[in-house]
This record gives sequence, structure tokens and C-alpha cells, in this order.
Amino acid sequence: MGTDEKKVAESVAWRPGGAVKRAEQALMAEKSRVLRPLGLTVPQYAAMYALSLAPGISGAKLARLCSVTPQSMATVIKTLESRGLVERRPSSDHAQVLVTRLSRAGQALLRKADAEAVAVERRLVDAFTPDEIALLRELLERAVVVLTDDGHDDGADSF
Repeated sequence: MGTDEKKVAESVAWRPGGAVKRAEQALMAEKSRVLRPLGLTVPQYAAMYALSLAPGISGAKLARLCSVTPQSMATVIKTLESRGLVERRPSSDHAQVLVTRLSRAGQALLRKADAEAVAVERRLVDAFTPDEIALLRELLERAVVVLTDDGHDDGADSF
């Protein structure tokens, strides 16, 4: 490490943001690695997972749950639809509203993708004792409360 890099590293060593960001990047990179052979990105997997639990959820809610913008989610859904992994049909209540659900092919692919994603999460959990995992969750949840205006999580989870 050069002098400039060392100076910057020492200056920000006390800040937890860098460690949180590196941990998130490592988790997303590993999930990307295991999902890539299945032809999925992490946001696509997250959307499929959420749709498996809440079929017909609105695109805006789906975007919030998956921590992406509504525009990004629209692209994700279009891609999944073009691959035959989701189906969009007019709502029985409102003809102008499209209800999005996983197709049979989407359900089958999600089972494989979820097994891969869960294995990554399991590796992470297994690196800690149960008490450490509980503490990690508590500390991260406290960080969310401190950093959000209303002190409430918007319900979004990273898949």
C-alpha cells in the first residue's frame, strides 16, 4: 500500500460505513457468482423470490422490497417476462392493472436459484455463533434506525 492509500485508510479506519459496504459488496458478488450459471442477476432473483411469496404484488412494492428503483424493476420484470419466467395478465379487478406471477418455468428456476442463494447465506451464518449472528442483526438494525428519518425499516430485504 502506497503512502496516499495508507493515509486515506488510516483517516477513515474509525468509520463503519466502509466495512458495511465491503461486506455488502462481498455478499452480492458471491450471490452474483452462484446465480450467473442460472442466467440470473441478484435483482432478478430477488424479484422472483418476492413474487413467489406475494404473487401479483405491484411493481412499486416489488421495487421497494428488492431495493431497486421502479424503473429498474420494470426492466427486471420485462426481462423475466421475455424469458418466460414471469407472466403478466390483466387483473380481474382492474383491466388496466397487470398482475405479475411466476410461470412454471420461473418457479422451477427459482427453486434452483434459491438453493444457491441460501447456501451463500448459510456460509455467512455458519461463520458466526448464534449469539454473534443475533448481535450482528441487532447492530445492523440499530444502524438502520439511526440513519433513517422515521426510524422505521421500509420492509426491504436484500436477497
